[in-house]
Amino acid sequence: MNQRPDDLQARRRRLLWRATHRGIKEMDILLGGFAKANIERMHSGALDELEGIIEIPDQQLLIWVMGQAPVPVAHQSPTLAALVAFRP
Repeated sequence: MNQRPDDLQARRRRLLWRATHRGIKEMDILLGGFAKANIERMHSGALDELEGIIEIPDQQLLIWVMGQAPVPVAHQSPTLAALVAFRP
C-alpha cells in the first residue's frame, strides 16, 4: 500500500523525533544522527525497519552499534546494518 506524500512526511517527522529523543544521550546522538542523515531518502519499507529499531531498548541497541555483540539474526535488516556502519 502506497502512502500519500503528506502521510509519508508526517511519518518521517514522527520517526525522526522518536530517534532523537531516546532516553540516553548516546542513542540520541547515534540513532538521531543516522535518522537525520538518511530519513528523507528512506522508502516505506526502510521506515518500517527504522520503526522496529526504535522499539529496541537503548542498552541492547547500543551494544550492537558499538560492536560489543553481534546483531541477532531476528533483528538483522539493511537499515540496522546501515546504522551499525554509520559514523556521525
